[in-house]
Amino acid sequence: MSQFIFSGLVVLMAYLIGSISFAVVVSKLMGLPDPHSYGSGNPGATNVLRTGSKAAAVLTLLGDAAKGYVAVILARVLVGVDIDSWVLPAVAVAAFLGHVFPVFHGFKGGKGVATALGILLAINWVLGLTTLSTWLIVAVFLRYSSLAALIAALFAPVYFVFLFGVQPMALAILIMSALLIWRHQSNIKNLLNGTEGRLGKKK
Repeated sequence: MSQFIFSGLVVLMAYLIGSISFAVVVSKLMGLPDPHSYGSGNPGATNVLRTGSKAAAVLTLLGDAAKGYVAVILARVLVGVDIDSWVLPAVAVAAFLGHVFPVFHGFKGGKGVATALGILLAINWVLGLTTLSTWLIVAVFLRYSSLAALIAALFAPVYFVFLFGVQPMALAILIMSALLIWRHQSNIKNLLNGTEGRLGKKK
């Protein structure tokens, strides 16, 4: 098997790993309703939290982050690539696309915040923690989870270029950031209208 075909299979594997929706898996295991059927309909930790189960929300968050991390680490182990190759950027985007458009769940996926964080941590821990710190600062002071995610998404490609220069991975992160922002369209409208829910505010 040629290296090109093997690398393509690794990219496909990353997409399939990303397609595992932990919101759905955790909900089934814990006897909770399908996350597509209530709240925002988004299969993510925030929506799962609407069931009242903090444990389920935390497990969903950790699972979604872990799959992004595992996909990139596996690619590094199996193909022996680094961030300056074309394979790892393709793996990163594939894992993210798997979460947003999961083949196992009718292509109805989440917004990708946790999965993107896992991918960034696997690319480089400094990059991941810097982006996470941006999310935390905005979330703590402004108390909007969605706004924190949007600002972190805007800065993630900038942080990468600052740390490593212009490489194929910078384009991959830019694509993921654009998709994440696109998936937050309803949140952006709510923020502009002043109707977006704040962190810690009881409805």
